[in-house]
Amino acid sequence: MAGLLGKKIRMTQIFDESGLVIPVTLIDAGPCYVTQIKNVENDGYDAVQLGYVELKEKHASKTKIGHCKKANIKPLKYLHEFKPFKDKELKVGDEIRVDIFSEGQIVTVTSKSKGRGFQGVMKRHGFSGANKTHGQSDRQRAPGSIGQSSSPSRVYKGTRMAGRMGNKVVTMKNIRIVKVDPENNLLFVKGTIPGGPNSLIEVKTIT
Repeated sequence: MAGLLGKKIRMTQIFDESGLVIPVTLIDAGPCYVTQIKNVENDGYDAVQLGYVELKEKHASKTKIGHCKKANIKPLKYLHEFKPFKDKELKVGDEIRVDIFSEGQIVTVTSKSKGRGFQGVMKRHGFSGANKTHGQSDRQRAPGSIGQSSSPSRVYKGTRMAGRMGNKVVTMKNIRIVKVDPENNLLFVKGTIPGGPNSLIEVKTIT
């Protein structure tokens, strides 16, 4: 498994060799730096910790400054762990760039979705709403019944109701890489991915 951190730029479209339009999302991926390599003996599990986005020391915590100093690199804003890379020997301080991916490769993308605030059941869960006639005056977008009266005399856990929508970590699988631009550290992935512009994106290979 290999992975990289990046940020979402925007959506656009490109044309393939046959002239078909492909909707793509641009990801500014890397460069990332290996800040720590964990192993079973010292940490109880195997992992590679990558850092992304350089910080000035005045904007970084002392903990982050000291942690990155061990790897002889500048303080980094984001630190994420990945499973050990296959067929790639890594050491602390190594730079990981977007060229670890290739066109046509299938990856998994993880990001935080846009926060939508407190929303009703129609927007949050796709409820159809109540009848628009038969004397109703204020029930058009209401959820309706949420349970029974005498038995069980409570609302079941997980009942779909109004509440906070979005702002959750979402993982999308089987996303195809359409184009890789190593010079500009750009990944073009097919379709949409969660989050707004400048959202932190985690891109991982399946195997």
